[in-house]
Amino acid sequence: MPHELARRCDPSGLLQDDSAGGPAEASVGAPEIVGQERAREAVAFGLAVQQAGHHLFVTGPTGSGRRTLARQAIAARLVRDGVTRWDWVYVNHFDQPHRPLALRLPRGRAAPLRQHLRELCDDLRTTIPATFESEEHAAAVERLHTEFKERAEQAVLAVGAEAQRHGLVMVRTPVGLSFVPRKHNEQGEDEVLDPKEFEALPQAEREQLQQAMQAAQEQLVRALRSTVRLRKEHADRLRELTRSMMLVVVEHAVAEIQAHYRDLPEVLAWLDAVREDVTDKATRFHHAPTEDGSGTETTSIEIDLSPYEVNVLVDGDGDGAPVVELDHPTHPRLIGRIDHLARMGTLLTDYRLIKPGALHRANGGYLLIDAEKLLVQPFAWDALKRALLNGEVRIESIAEHLSLVSTVQLEPMPVPLAVKVVLFGHRRIAELLQTWDVDFPRLFRVIADVDDDLPRTPATQQALARSLLSKARAQALLEPSAAALGRLIDHGAREAGDATRIGARVQRLVDVLTEADHLARAAQHTGIEAGDIAAALAARRRRASRIDERLRGELARGTLMIDTHGERVGQVNGLMVYESAGETFGEPVRITATTRLGSGEVIDIQRETRLGGPIHAKGVLILSAFLAARYARLHPLALHASLVFEQTYGFVEGDSASLAELLALLSSIAEVPIRQGLAVTGSVNQFGDVQAIGGVNEKIEGFFDLCAARGLDGSHGVVIPQSNVAHLMLREDVAEAVAAGRFSVHAVGHVDDAIEVLTGLAAGAALAPQPDSINGRIGTRLRRIAQLQSGEPRWTRRQGGAASMRTSSPRRQRP
Repeated sequence: MPHELARRCDPSGLLQDDSAGGPAEASVGAPEIVGQERAREAVAFGLAVQQAGHHLFVTGPTGSGRRTLARQAIAARLVRDGVTRWDWVYVNHFDQPHRPLALRLPRGRAAPLRQHLRELCDDLRTTIPATFESEEHAAAVERLHTEFKERAEQAVLAVGAEAQRHGLVMVRTPVGLSFVPRKHNEQGEDEVLDPKEFEALPQAEREQLQQAMQAAQEQLVRALRSTVRLRKEHADRLRELTRSMMLVVVEHAVAEIQAHYRDLPEVLAWLDAVREDVTDKATRFHHAPTEDGSGTETTSIEIDLSPYEVNVLVDGDGDGAPVVELDHPTHPRLIGRIDHLARMGTLLTDYRLIKPGALHRANGGYLLIDAEKLLVQPFAWDALKRALLNGEVRIESIAEHLSLVSTVQLEPMPVPLAVKVVLFGHRRIAELLQTWDVDFPRLFRVIADVDDDLPRTPATQQALARSLLSKARAQALLEPSAAALGRLIDHGAREAGDATRIGARVQRLVDVLTEADHLARAAQHTGIEAGDIAAALAARRRRASRIDERLRGELARGTLMIDTHGERVGQVNGLMVYESAGETFGEPVRITATTRLGSGEVIDIQRETRLGGPIHAKGVLILSAFLAARYARLHPLALHASLVFEQTYGFVEGDSASLAELLALLSSIAEVPIRQGLAVTGSVNQFGDVQAIGGVNEKIEGFFDLCAARGLDGSHGVVIPQSNVAHLMLREDVAEAVAAGRFSVHAVGHVDDAIEVLTGLAAGAALAPQPDSINGRIGTRLRRIAQLQSGEPRWTRRQGGAASMRTSSPRRQRP
């Protein structure tokens, strides 16, 4: 019936609930995901389960709204349950600087901590020099210096006094202190004994003085050694003085900061470490005294306080909602990185150059990644699995992982991880990972499968119309009319290849709507009408029709031989489809079959030449089984047949031409011609039942266009499986031609129905067929061929009409 050729959407009820501020208006910015209840339940379950390993993989076709579905489910969960986020910072580990510490803070506390430490460093830069330059510090240092000098001088003076009791005097020479004999002058003062005078002394006295000088020298050495110990003691006391004064300065400043973080023990412990480190290393901030202790201290011009800064890794307030979508999931972008600075030809780094990854930013929330993009990035998939399995994010350098660098690298403390990962990808990616990756089932236990199409019910059509209208308004397109939306829904059903369903790839419909908006504006329309949708669809098909136009031209010239009139034995018009630039086109193809005496073999020339795929080869083998089971139950199938797709030079796959191939075989066996004005599509099983195939609309339209170009006369049409009637969504011009009787669509359920349509003869019963039926002629010829092969006698009719028996000679056997 003509109404079965296309099921058109009634636009009158599509927007009956839409009004200003109605459902469509309210949905702007948040388009409704139509249908997909099973996938919606799976996503909700995957987000709700908090146990380890229940991450989510959302599969389905691109443009079906799988990402929007996950976003909306996450947003609804955040509104309902909220989320607890944490700030993370890296700080210096003073005992092990190559292993920075990771500190967790409540949301919004990281930035103030960083600011407090910045203020502390700024204060120290002024208070430390001021402390060292203060009079109190100078006086304390001077007291230490004076005490050191006095103690050192007293030790030397004691040696000098002891030497005087033994008749010696201590003098300073260019090489140091020395002892020489003394004498009293006329005024009673000590003078150095002249060498001549010393030689004039008695031998015993000289020896006594020499022994005294040696003893005094040894005593002087011991005194000087004690001075070294005094110098060390002086230095220690000087450092202790500096430390005590620094402690007063730093402790007060750190205590003020600690008052803000009394609820965070880890932060308090680190601030204590800051105080101790600044205090213990205070001597770095000024120059040491001179060797003799007489030098004065001067403050250092540059004070390095960078080890006390805070590197904010994650700022909950600054990063916003805990939903991170990683578009380019490289290894550094996923788990973070450690930057380096080039100085004087050397790469330098510290904890302040640690940068966060997507896992850090999404910690406590949700991370959305495209699976295909993730898998093509080196080491990214392994890094994600390792983080999820271990429950922590450990920043590692790829160069270090591959042993490409030998320099000392930072080993930051890993950050505990609590995140829900949502992957998006094609079904084949999920299947491959489930099959070949042992870790995948342990981590992604929830698979949400988005349907390729949706049931075409009034409620679904209304929901889809509202969604399309919402998207149009969100993109500031012209307002589409109900008729335009109905035309889009019809195209969605055609995309699904089923009049009872609608394709779920809504983005493709939005693309059509966008192109229709351009055409409508060019035509100065105030809104998008059905004609604009039709023009956009025609333009899309036109852009992709280079190959189709070339084939049409070759068919018109006769280069590609397709008969659309007359009858031929063993020749039938099949139908094929191919895709070009996202559009599907139908193409007629000539299928021929030849039969002769043989051993029951049906040769598929496409397969023999490796131009046919396994599914096509399966269809041909089913034909062979059908012939043998139906027509050669009681005798051998003494037939040798060959099948070929004429003038095809590419790869042929699929079994949708098996019905046409079988009809060509039956025509050749029965020697009954087939109408060339008809084309055939459909597959068959071993019982001769005709089965549904894909692309039925494009196949019908492809043959229709050829026949229309040559002139429709009512003899043209197509034969399709009965089960494909529900899939028909033909173009308007095809439906009108059928309604006018200029073109026909025949639906068949069995090969016998098809052979009757194509030959005009009755098929007849298979077991006891009438002689003039198709099956009767096939059975008669196959029996005759079998008799010829076996050498059985057969009756022939002589010229005079008398019957005689002849015996065919047996076949000659090869040695």
